Amino acid sequence: MNDTRWLTRERGLFAGALVIGAAAVGLGVPIEFALFGLMLAGVALFHEHPLQVALTGLAVIVAYKLAVTGFDTGSGLTGLALHVGHEWVTLANLLGLLLGFALLAQHFEDSHAPTQLPKILPSGAPGAFLLLALVFVLSSFLDNIAAALIGGTMARAVFRGRVHIGYLAAIVAASNAGGSGSVVGDTTTTMMWIDGVPPLEVLHAYVAAAPALLVCGLVAALQQQRHAPIVKDGIEALPIDWPRIGIVLATLLAAIAANVVANLYFPAVPERVPVVGLAAFLAIVVLTPVRRPAWTLLPGAFKNAVFLLALVLAASLMPVDELPPPSWQTALGLGFVSAVFDNIPLTALALAQGNYDWGMLAYAVGYGGSMIWFGSSAGVALAHSYPEAKSVARWLRHGWHVALAYVVGFFVLRAMLGWQPVNH
Repeated sequence: MNDTRWLTRERGLFAGALVIGAAAVGLGVPIEFALFGLMLAGVALFHEHPLQVALTGLAVIVAYKLAVTGFDTGSGLTGLALHVGHEWVTLANLLGLLLGFALLAQHFEDSHAPTQLPKILPSGAPGAFLLLALVFVLSSFLDNIAAALIGGTMARAVFRGRVHIGYLAAIVAASNAGGSGSVVGDTTTTMMWIDGVPPLEVLHAYVAAAPALLVCGLVAALQQQRHAPIVKDGIEALPIDWPRIGIVLATLLAAIAANVVANLYFPAVPERVPVVGLAAFLAIVVLTPVRRPAWTLLPGAFKNAVFLLALVLAASLMPVDELPPPSWQTALGLGFVSAVFDNIPLTALALAQGNYDWGMLAYAVGYGGSMIWFGSSAGVALAHSYPEAKSVARWLRHGWHVALAYVVGFFVLRAMLGWQPVNH
């Protein structure tokens, strides 16, 4: 009976979304946006079948553009092929990172390093907050996907698998906040670096990211403490498998080095070859003789990756010719938009416009995606490890502090440094 009522409720909500979509089209909103909105509504409401919903939505959008509007790159199948050819490097990078870091997170868990954490972390809410701070720091020099997965692995160990949804949202928020001020910490900041924005121009994103971590982290730590506190007794601290730790570090360094070297000395290569994703995955393969990865994880990780790629590709098909004029208000709004509209095409549009405060924009589009589980690649990756997180309603209800922290962090940055646009 409960399942029947829930299904009836979801059907009713989706019917409401259809009515809203039709009204939006009647008001002049492009049909592609209405279709994309319905796709996201379907993912939110039918969260047990996100891949099927995402692929169906993508197919409908592609079919509409093939039959009616065409693509920015041309009409028909030729235009579609050219568009996919333009986006394939971004998609391949994401695929390589999601697959590689799923294996990497398992390496980290199998190293037994998480079993040492109860001895290091303080008891109670301070320990839960310190774990989030550790994720924040890791993400400043690792990719935010890796930081979120490692954070999820550590949380599973110290909380005996009982991790609160609000705390999961905070892990994603901490990883995205930590990567927002570093050109190697997030795909969007790396895009800015590739396009010529100096690394120091995004560094002041930490002026917003730090208070956001404080607000979000303190609330989430208290949530987790009430739900399931850190267990310090009864967990055997197993000897650390240092070769696995070495594989984790070597893989991350390979991805960072490939990114840095390619952008500094061969700037045309990252536009044509998925350097970062390829380097991460190949490093794991090359190091297989040292410790065998958990290859059985790949089918599930691939399914998870295809879901995100479908969202990214659908977002890239939207007819967004230009954003509103650059301003702090626009940057603030883009943070909320990035929770549902992938931040990679948003960042690309902002770079084409120029004259943004790049640190403020990096914080907005990076952290903003944390407000919904599929709003960032880190959230999608973590939700694969914690399927209970694949509910927009539960994420928003228990992770409300993420949105509050976003606003607080943004206005702290606005008050302290103001709007500092740079036309790179």
